[in-house]
Amino acid sequence: MLSLPILALAIASFGIGTTEFVIMGLLPNVAHDLNVTVPMAGYLVSGYALGVVVGAPLVAMATSRMPRKTALLSLMAIFIIGNIGCALAPNYNFLLAARVVTAFAHGAFFGIGAVVARDLVAREQRAQAVALMFTGLKLANVLGVPLGTALGQAAGWRMAFWAVVLIGAGAMAAIWAFIPSGIPGSRNRLAQEFRTMGRWPVLLPMLVSTIAAISLFSVFTYITPYLEQVTGLSPRSVTAALLTIGLGLTAGNLIGGRLADRSLIKTVIGSFTGLVFILALMWLVGANEPAMIAVLAVWGALAFALVSPLQTWVVESATGAPNLASTLNQGAFNLGNALGAGLGGAALTAGMSYARLPLVGAGIAALGLALVVASRTRPAQLAEAQASPCLACPSCD
Repeated sequence: MLSLPILALAIASFGIGTTEFVIMGLLPNVAHDLNVTVPMAGYLVSGYALGVVVGAPLVAMATSRMPRKTALLSLMAIFIIGNIGCALAPNYNFLLAARVVTAFAHGAFFGIGAVVARDLVAREQRAQAVALMFTGLKLANVLGVPLGTALGQAAGWRMAFWAVVLIGAGAMAAIWAFIPSGIPGSRNRLAQEFRTMGRWPVLLPMLVSTIAAISLFSVFTYITPYLEQVTGLSPRSVTAALLTIGLGLTAGNLIGGRLADRSLIKTVIGSFTGLVFILALMWLVGANEPAMIAVLAVWGALAFALVSPLQTWVVESATGAPNLASTLNQGAFNLGNALGAGLGGAALTAGMSYARLPLVGAGIAALGLALVVASRTRPAQLAEAQASPCLACPSCD
């Protein structure tokens, strides 16, 4: 199924994922160089995420009628310019602004790219196609983040962003070469598409995406200082631990896509259930290095087993506005990213120790689990689903 067009999308998602997440492995370095605290540097994660949230609807409107290939190339150009700004940033505020500019390309790219990927394959393989595109995002955590962290620690954090610029240029070339030119933009009116987005079966999976991201990023944003202070890892060992998380993310993404094609909602429920237990276990074994490495791999797998099922759930529910729905779901996920980073930072600022931070993520995951389980029997949703039998909502699973 890994055709050249999907490979091109995966390369681009690798670059986008690297620039989003590599900052987490370099927070202490950036904080020291720009003379800010680590929690304040954490807002570079929140700022990027909020840029996705704000940029997703704006860029979706600006690109809605563009041919899909033109839109994707334009978004990669924004991505490259933003990362050049990050690499050249003279101070914290400039770096934050450059991160926001870069983020404007993020939501729309994954939104449009996911729709293109699913339209290139048979219906029964759509979740797997989306998962393959998002494999680039997961490989960013396997290769991009650890290597970018190592590069940043050895040659300065700015070099990590210059490396991302090169990845972006390669992705842009692959999109130009391999994505078909004949895929049109949306022909629906934006007002009609936004009305579709206001329905509960569409809002529900986006809300779940937000909660899943809050759970993940309340811990993941601060994983480097956590591993250094709680587990006692050296900076070099932290790089290896990030590689372990990345391997888990990649495996979980592929498994989640395959399972979602069989039973979407059961995959979501199972992933949330596992997250509650694994985050509680992280709190218990945080100071035990061997146990912690195993926990990190499972945590990564469970967290990203949710990504393609939730993206597919949103797109299949919004039958009248798949491009807009797919894009806005990226905004929802990154809203959770921003809220999670902010929640974790607020907890640390208030005096919570790094050792207890996984309990915050576990509590949020439990909330997501409760919402999805409750939605399976929600009368209003069932009635609306019966009126639209193609919806991939809990009642149809």
